[in-house]
Amino acid sequence: MANTQGTCASDSDLKGVIARYWGFRSLRPLQEPAMRAVLDGRDSLVVLPTGGGKSLCYQAPALLRGDTTVVISPLIALMKDQVDGLRACGIPAIQIDSSQSPAERASYERDLQRGTLRLVFVSPERLVLTDFSQLLKRINARVFAIDEAHCISHWGHDFRQEYRQLKRLRDHFPDASVHAYTATATEQVRQDIIEQLGLRSPEVLVGSFDRPNLIYRVIPRLNLVDQVREVLDRHAGDAGIIYCIRRADVDSLTECLVGLGYKAMPYHAGMEPDDRRATQDAFAAESCDIVVATIAFGMGIDRSNIRFVLHTGMPKSLEHYQQETGRAGRDGLDAECVLLYSGGDALTWKRIIQKSAEQAGAEESFLPNALTPRKGILTSTG
Repeated sequence: MANTQGTCASDSDLKGVIARYWGFRSLRPLQEPAMRAVLDGRDSLVVLPTGGGKSLCYQAPALLRGDTTVVISPLIALMKDQVDGLRACGIPAIQIDSSQSPAERASYERDLQRGTLRLVFVSPERLVLTDFSQLLKRINARVFAIDEAHCISHWGHDFRQEYRQLKRLRDHFPDASVHAYTATATEQVRQDIIEQLGLRSPEVLVGSFDRPNLIYRVIPRLNLVDQVREVLDRHAGDAGIIYCIRRADVDSLTECLVGLGYKAMPYHAGMEPDDRRATQDAFAAESCDIVVATIAFGMGIDRSNIRFVLHTGMPKSLEHYQQETGRAGRDGLDAECVLLYSGGDALTWKRIIQKSAEQAGAEESFLPNALTPRKGILTSTG
């Protein structure tokens, strides 16, 4: 049964809300039809490049609808960034996650029942908990926005098993509209997202991924430290991300750069959570401008003035490369994307992916081509 609860808000109403709360006088390509789908209660799949303004597509309509939009997000840090930004604009929003005390969660849930919140951010695990699901039914939740929607697809580059639980949305909330948002999705991934979420005749909007302000350079890796320093010195005082394939590479390169006088901080999945959070917070607060990281660093990074992204080795896939380099130049100004490569990188990725697949009990053990994603490959190697 389709959702019949739409809104008759006009385009001028929508633009007025956006101007008042966000200060934008114009919209980016495809934002308006994406917002109209939410307002009309029609399912949608929105694929816009990093920095293309996906979050506004469900945030702005939430104010006009007047009910509560439920946003599903994979990371606590990503939820926090959005909630902090919304509150700074004067928009009532909360996140409910495992880091909160039972008393805090109970207080937020009371606010939810009072109907005073326009957006609530939750993880996919919490969404399917019986008690929380029942709470959303009591408030008659009619709009669900799924951020980083490619995580639901086995064919996506950041597949997460917990996202598969979102298939239950359609059963528990048959009258609600469901909206999926992602920065990278091939045709195969788009179809899988639609099928997994049970989207009904969705509005499918795919933006252009041409970023004319990004300058790409692909260079053979000859002397890593000298080549990295050349990029850093060319961008002295600028913010940038240096990606490495392995955690050990992150540690050694960070130590080397700090020894040479650069203010760099590491980030990878082998670090303690508090240390990872310290790096992410320092980078977001602009007290640190250089982060050396594996692909574990990226989702939820919302810094607009990144002037360079440097890969010290071959990226894991073309999708990864597009998303990682897409973090540069989100302010529309020129930025540089440098890739240092070696023929041995493909073998390195094959070994990493084979080990990951074996640990996960995957049927496929390695990629025949390091730049070609395949079904069943997990990406928890960061």
